[in-house]
Amino acid sequence: MIKGFRDFILRGNVIELAIAVVIGSAFTALVGAFTANIISPVIASAGRIDTAGYGFWIRPGNDATFVDVGAVLTAVVTFLITAAVVYFLFVVPMNRARARLRALAAPQDHEEAPLSVDTALLTEMRDLLKDMASRGVRP
Repeated sequence: MIKGFRDFILRGNVIELAIAVVIGSAFTALVGAFTANIISPVIASAGRIDTAGYGFWIRPGNDATFVDVGAVLTAVVTFLITAAVVYFLFVVPMNRARARLRALAAPQDHEEAPLSVDTALLTEMRDLLKDMASRGVRP
């Protein structure tokens, strides 16, 4: 039972998945820091001076009722940056690699080898006999 578990863990897909999770977490932290420290202040600067950013209060004076539109826009920008990087750095190259592998694995159309002399003569004799039979001539 432990041997089967070890084989499962050491299988390439599990290790690749673990690496992807670690890299994805680090990349998410990087994009989160970028949007929190660069994008969010730019979006917040679009708000009024008397607000805490780009948003509005449902009940003025009650901080719990502040609708922070800037935070939603920041999350959208974070998602778009992450999706674009994943698509262009991982999905596109993998699709190209798979297409190349499929092209290599596909059976190649080989030109037919020329017929040997005896096969060519037998084919010609067969065709002549068919032609004679269709005209009603006995060999």
